[in-house]
Amino acid sequence: MFWLGILIIAAVALCPAFLGLRTLRRRVNARDSALTLYRGQLGDLERDHALALINDEEYQAARLEVQRRLLATDGEAAVEDLSAEPAKRSQILPVLAVGLGIPVLAFALYIVNGHPSLPPQPLSGRQTGPDAKGLETIHKLQTEVAMIPATSSTYATGHFMLGEVEAKSGLTEDAIRDWKAALDAHFEPELAIRLAELESRNGSHISAESLDLYRRALAAAPADAPWRMAVEARIAVGEHQENNGQ
Repeated sequence: MFWLGILIIAAVALCPAFLGLRTLRRRVNARDSALTLYRGQLGDLERDHALALINDEEYQAARLEVQRRLLATDGEAAVEDLSAEPAKRSQILPVLAVGLGIPVLAFALYIVNGHPSLPPQPLSGRQTGPDAKGLETIHKLQTEVAMIPATSSTYATGHFMLGEVEAKSGLTEDAIRDWKAALDAHFEPELAIRLAELESRNGSHISAESLDLYRRALAAAPADAPWRMAVEARIAVGEHQENNGQ
């Protein structure tokens, strides 16, 4: 089924290429072209004669010559342009190159870089925590931030920045704790939203505490905040989960 899906996707993707390269086979009919030309010449002669640009003798002679050519051409069979077949072959080559080259190249790249039998690799499984040196550095930062008095002007900033480092290092619980401390010292709508999102991802649902953070952030947000609609949607989801006991 996997390869069938690949073939269907490849066919759909190549449709525009085939439509762009497709050309109709043209047949050049020398008889029709000559008849059109001679009829046009007869019309020109009639016009010139009516305007007295040529005399009667010149008109009759030219008219007879054009009529003779008309009769001769009308008796000929339509001939096909001999360059039609070579042109057709030259037009098929780009179609074949695109139609066969792209799938073959894509398949070759896929064989080199991947395989359908490989197991899924979600982001959470590939994320690794900090190494020993990084963890030691974070512990030092935690110790320094813990020594900042709650009345200090740098208290909220210190916990916020420490939470940033912890969140990026995969220390989710520590990041939640520090961001809560920063919000308790100074409420910022953007930080409240980030904390609510982190809690929701960590708990796989929107908890009552996260829902309260969304509501407080929305109430404190300016009217033109670009994330208002997104937060309103998250609140709606949280209320739905709350009403259904999730």
